[in-house]
Amino acid sequence: MAKKKAASNKAYTAKDITVLEGLDPVRKRPGMYIGGVGSAGLHHLVWEILDNCVDEAMNGHATDITLTLHKDGTSITVSDNGRGIPVDIHPKHKKSALEIILCTLHAGGKFENANYKTSGGLHGVGASVVNALSTKLIATVKRDGKEYQLSFKQGKAEGKLKKRGGARGTGTTIYFHPDPTIFPKTNFNADTIRQRLEIVSFLHKAVKVTFKNEVESTTEVFENKDGIADFLTKITKEHNAKPINGSHFALEKEGIEGKLEFVFHWTEATDEVVKSYVNGIPTASGGTHENGLRAGITKAVRNFIDTHNLTPRGVKLTHDDIREGIVGILSVFIPDPQFQGQTKDRLNNPEIGSFVDGAVRPALEHWLNHNRTTAETIVSRIIAAARAREASRAASASVSRKSATSNRLTLPGKLADCLTSNRNNTELFIVEGDSAGGSAKQGRDRTHQAILPLRGKVLNTESLALSKVLQNKEISDLITALGCGVGKDLDPNRMRYGRVILLADADSDGHHITTLLLTFFFRHMKDLITEGRVFLAVPPLYRVDIAKETYWAADDDDRDALIAKHQKGNAKIEITRFKGLGEMMPKTLWQTTLNPKTRRLLRVDITDGLTADRIMNELMGKDPAARFSFIMQHAEDADDLDV
Repeated sequence: MAKKKAASNKAYTAKDITVLEGLDPVRKRPGMYIGGVGSAGLHHLVWEILDNCVDEAMNGHATDITLTLHKDGTSITVSDNGRGIPVDIHPKHKKSALEIILCTLHAGGKFENANYKTSGGLHGVGASVVNALSTKLIATVKRDGKEYQLSFKQGKAEGKLKKRGGARGTGTTIYFHPDPTIFPKTNFNADTIRQRLEIVSFLHKAVKVTFKNEVESTTEVFENKDGIADFLTKITKEHNAKPINGSHFALEKEGIEGKLEFVFHWTEATDEVVKSYVNGIPTASGGTHENGLRAGITKAVRNFIDTHNLTPRGVKLTHDDIREGIVGILSVFIPDPQFQGQTKDRLNNPEIGSFVDGAVRPALEHWLNHNRTTAETIVSRIIAAARAREASRAASASVSRKSATSNRLTLPGKLADCLTSNRNNTELFIVEGDSAGGSAKQGRDRTHQAILPLRGKVLNTESLALSKVLQNKEISDLITALGCGVGKDLDPNRMRYGRVILLADADSDGHHITTLLLTFFFRHMKDLITEGRVFLAVPPLYRVDIAKETYWAADDDDRDALIAKHQKGNAKIEITRFKGLGEMMPKTLWQTTLNPKTRRLLRVDITDGLTADRIMNELMGKDPAARFSFIMQHAEDADDLDV
C-alpha cells in the first residue's frame, strides 16, 4: 500500500496544474460569476449590461436607456446616451480601453470615485463576464464625434477596433447572444425584462427607459416622475394590500455615507413587504440597509407609543407586530457598497445600517406626532396584530371554514334557525337565557329571524387566548351558528345571517351580558362590527298604561318622560316593570322588540379604535386598578343602581 501511494504522489507533478487565463475561468465555472446557468443566470447577463447604463444615468451622464429583445428571442441590445466607453489606447496594456474592459476581469472605471460617485458595477467583472459567456458580442461606442465598433466571440476580440465614421451624440451600445453551450436555454423572458426596466424607471425618475420587444412587435416607454412613490402604489395593488392610513410616509436624506429614499405605509395585509435597492441593484436578500430600516421603524413607533401613554395593558408589542402589514420601498445610493458575491443580492456595509436607522427614526417619529389621527389608527392596528399573535393559531384553524351554507355544518341543537336561504334579509338574535329564548322563538318571524339562547353569564374573553375561548360551549355555539370563522379566519362574507342582534334584559344584568358579548365581538370578530353587522336590541323595561293607552319605556328616564308627556288630569297610571324578557308574552316581545316596523335597534360602531381598545382592556381585563378607578369616579351614580 505504501508503494502504491508513493507512486501516486510521483505521478502528481507540476504539469498537472492548470492555469486558467483571461476569461477562461468564467467559461469553466460560470456559476461563480452569475449564480448559475438557469433562467436567473441567463437574465443576469442582461442586468450586468443594463446596470452599466444605469451607472451612467445615476451619475448624471445619461438620460435615456433602450433595451431591445430581438426577434429571435435569444439576443439583446442595450444602449444609453452616456459618455461612451473610452476607446483610446491604454498606456500600459497597449490595447483600447474598450477591449480591455470587455476582455479582462477586474478592469473598469469604477474602482476610484473620480468617474462614478455611486455605481452598481464595482468589480470590473460584469461586462467581461457577459462577453465570455456569449457566442457573439458587439460593442458600439459614440464619442468625440465618431463611432467605433469592436466584435467579440466567446470573450475574445475579433480583429481590432474599427472607426466607422462620424456620429452625433455620445453613448454605448452592447449587442450580445448568450452561448448555447453554456446555457441549456437561451430564450429570454420578456415579462422578466419588462419588470426590471420599469423598476429602473421608478428608482431613477429622471431617466427614460424604452423596451423594444421585437418578438411581440411592441415598444414600451417607462417614465415615472414621482419615482418610488409611484412604485409604492404599484406594489401595494399587486399585493392586494389596502392602506390603513390616508397618506404614505416619505423620506429623502443625504449624508456623508450616501443618499437614501424611502416610502411606505401600513396596510391591512398580514405580510411585511419591503423592496430594497442599492445603487439601483435589487437586494432580494436584504442586508444592513434593511436592518437599519426595520430598527428605525420599530424605535420610532415605540417612542410614539411611550410618549403618548398608548401602551396596552397585558399585551407585549414585538417588532413583528409593529411592522406587520408594512409595504415599502427603500433605495440607497452609496459610494462603496460591499455586496455579498457578484450577484449582489445582499448588502454588507455595516455603517449603512446606522445611517438608515438614524435617518428613519426621528423623521418617522416626527411624522407620527404631527399626524395624530393617522398615528393612532396605526397603533390600533399594531395592537390588534399583537393580540392576534398571542391568540392560538392552531385553535383558530380548528374552527370550521366550511361555507356558511354547507350541508356538512353541524348547527347547535338549541338554535332555532330561520327558513329563508337569502341571508341578506335574515337576523340572528342572541338571547339571554332559555326562558327569554322560548318567548323569542314563539314571537319571532320564523322566515327571517333565528334565535340562539345562551345560558348564564357569557365568558369574559378579554384576557383569554382564543384557544381558551373556543373551549367555552356558549361561545363555540355562537361561532358555529354564525358560520363565518373567528380571529384570523374570520370572513364576514360567509356569515349565515345578514346581521346579528344582541337581545338581553333591560336591567343591569342584561347590560353586563351585552358588554361581555361585545367584548367577544370586539376582540375576535371585529370585522363584523366595522362592517355594520352587529346591533343591540332595545327591549322595554317598563309597560306604562295611562288611561286606555299603553306605552313602552326602555328605562327610568324614558318612563318619566312618557308620564310627563301623556298624563292628563287624574288619568289612572299603571306601571309594570319586567323582571326579564322571559316574562313577556311572545306577542308583546314581537310588538316591542322583534318587529322591524316598531322596534328600536342600535348599531354597534367603532369611532375611535384606539380609545375603544384601551377602555375594553382597562374595564374588562385582568388588572383591577382601572376598574377600581372607574368605580370610584362614578360612585355617586350608584344610588339608583339596580341590584
